[in-house]
Amino acid sequence: MRSYASLQLLSVFSLLLFVTCDSFARDEVWALTAFKEAIYEDPHMVLSSWNALDADPCGWSGISCSFAGDHVVKINVTGYSLRGFLAPELGQIKFLQQLILHGNNLIGIIPKELGMLKYLQVLDLGANQLTGPIPPEIANLISVIKINLQSNGLTGSLPPELGNLKSLQELWLDRNRLQGSVPASSSSDFTSSAYGMYASNTNLTGLCQASELKVADFSYNFFTGSIPKCLGYLPSTSFQGNCLQNKDPRQRSSSLCDHAPPVRTPRTTNPKQQHAEDLSNQQRRASKPAWLLALEIVTGTMVGCLFLIAFITALQRCKDKSSLIIPWKKSSSQKDHVTVYIDSEMLKDVVRFSRMELEVACEDFSNIIGSSPDSLVYKGTVKGGPEIAVISLCIKEEHWTGYLELYFQREVADLARLNNENAGKLLGYCSESTPFTRMLVFEYASNGTLYEHLHYGEGCQLSWTRRMKIIIGIARGLKYFHAELDPPFTISELNSSSVYLTEDFSPKLVDFESWKSILARSEKNSGSIGGQGAICVLPNSLEGRHLDVKGNIYAFGVLLLEIISGRPPHCKDKGRLVDWVRNLL
Repeated sequence: MRSYASLQLLSVFSLLLFVTCDSFARDEVWALTAFKEAIYEDPHMVLSSWNALDADPCGWSGISCSFAGDHVVKINVTGYSLRGFLAPELGQIKFLQQLILHGNNLIGIIPKELGMLKYLQVLDLGANQLTGPIPPEIANLISVIKINLQSNGLTGSLPPELGNLKSLQELWLDRNRLQGSVPASSSSDFTSSAYGMYASNTNLTGLCQASELKVADFSYNFFTGSIPKCLGYLPSTSFQGNCLQNKDPRQRSSSLCDHAPPVRTPRTTNPKQQHAEDLSNQQRRASKPAWLLALEIVTGTMVGCLFLIAFITALQRCKDKSSLIIPWKKSSSQKDHVTVYIDSEMLKDVVRFSRMELEVACEDFSNIIGSSPDSLVYKGTVKGGPEIAVISLCIKEEHWTGYLELYFQREVADLARLNNENAGKLLGYCSESTPFTRMLVFEYASNGTLYEHLHYGEGCQLSWTRRMKIIIGIARGLKYFHAELDPPFTISELNSSSVYLTEDFSPKLVDFESWKSILARSEKNSGSIGGQGAICVLPNSLEGRHLDVKGNIYAFGVLLLEIISGRPPHCKDKGRLVDWVRNLL
């Protein structure tokens, strides 16, 4: 009887153990599934084997399990161009030892829940597009040996709690936007060995406590102060490209550290207040007396005459202006050269960056966030200013014609006139001959594109309130482009990928495809030289850009359907979104 009772007790214990293990495995599968759902772009289909119906993830691509096969211990998905967010549910994989997601396009913040991984030894999130501060909870990774967060857009100060990581041997933080001082100090002098072992047992704080730290890189950030003595064993290259107080020429220039342009805060508008002001203005206009109306007509006529005189004078000055001789099309024959008049005053009010400035801001042009056959898009950082997106035109000097130079400058001037809270801000341009460089510098919106938020999973960050805010912002931006600018301005390709979101989900309409349109128009108008072989005014081809207002309005309608339904404009299996909606009506 006692033996039978013992057998029953053993069976119950085994059943409980099985249920507990099975439940924990389901938690891990659920966490991995949540990570997959947060990835909205998987060009290499590396996550295609991650099937939520499969209770055993050990056979999934990039997943390694323990020897017993009961826990996930390693996630290694490196260099697959995954685009999406880091799911906080990763913190539920309790026995995870290595999380390696290097070389993807992950955006958003680093979840503080990763600090729950007590057994994690390697955290590699380098070469992504992560933003925001480093969460102090990372200091709870008591087993971590290597942390790699390089080549992201991380901001804020370095958590001093990182010094509590007694096992930390490698720390890679280079090429971010981190500020403040490097947290490391001691209460008295001491000497450091070649591997970070300290001879003194004084009161150490910050990274000075990380006695096992052998390799660290803080370069190309915005750290200030001085290099901590306890980190003196590190090579000087580990601190270059900062704002540290030494005479190292490889530090950032004082203009970038101390005299950077301030962050531009977009002006917010209260819709109710704006409506009341518009109504009040209409009432005032309706109550104008006859004499005031007549005065306005006379004044308007005089202003029109003055404008006509000024226009004729400008044309005459253009003829008298010294011309810039540029070959219309590259040829060894001198007779093929034509005179292209380019007004030297055209870009006088637009900031001109040097290539060296942009090279420092973009960390040697290493952070590529977009590419096409015609251009490369880099992400850069400026001390005390906004993040920047730099479009570099992929064209050789021997293919650069006089028409393209004229069109480039007109395009810069056209983009520079945009001044609206819902328009992407052109900060400046770069034009140099050695090496040949033509670049456009835009203000970068750190929250990614509307497309990313609509289609990365369930779109949980886009509440109906936020969607309405985005729709209203886009409408205001288009109203500004089409009705308040003369001539009107249009977006080359208006879609959810051209709508960038700020931290508070305010939309910014950005025309990153403008250079593609320049090349297209240059090919269409390559033979439109005047009879005398000279150009003094803007070619008529540019007017086509401003006449495509109807196309923008139609694209806005499609964009509305996309925001409301959450479906992309076109699906391979379901066809066009417009047709799908038409069938529902």
